[in-house]
Amino acid sequence: MAEPILNEHNKREYEPAHTAEHILNQTMVRMFGCERSRNTHVERKKSKLNYELPLCPSPEQIAEVERRVNEVIQADMPVTMEYVTRDQIPPEVSLAKLPDDASETLRLVRVGDYDVCACLGFHVEHTLECGHFRISSTSWTPFVPATPPPYPQEAPIGGSFRIVFRLDGPSDKY
Repeated sequence: MAEPILNEHNKREYEPAHTAEHILNQTMVRMFGCERSRNTHVERKKSKLNYELPLCPSPEQIAEVERRVNEVIQADMPVTMEYVTRDQIPPEVSLAKLPDDASETLRLVRVGDYDVCACLGFHVEHTLECGHFRISSTSWTPFVPATPPPYPQEAPIGGSFRIVFRLDGPSDKY
């Protein structure tokens, strides 16, 4: 089969951090029922992701996110790719972030049986190559309420939750 023609990818990610981003996204979806990150900035030194959440996670929840991501990494899951047409996209894969001019054929990236999403980026071959995932900081920015005060204090407004992470000891291969 000939290699499908896909849209051009606009950057070259650092493979361990980009794969850890996939794992973190799925962990956040599973723990908080949110969408995958709104904004991402994935780099070798540190990476930043923003999630829209109804409430700011507690320190215990943040520690649990870190633990779960490392558990997936330590499971040494294979990271694979497959090409599919839009009518073959599994229901759990959101196409909301795709550009309007995305090709009919898409590349799905799977992290074992933990995560699957449409992605053109670069990834490790096995999760263990990511190294140790460490959340170095978090921040919470509440959304501005649609109505001016006074508004009910018990009503969550929601906000943007930023996670900054680093990887310790990724594979020398990358």
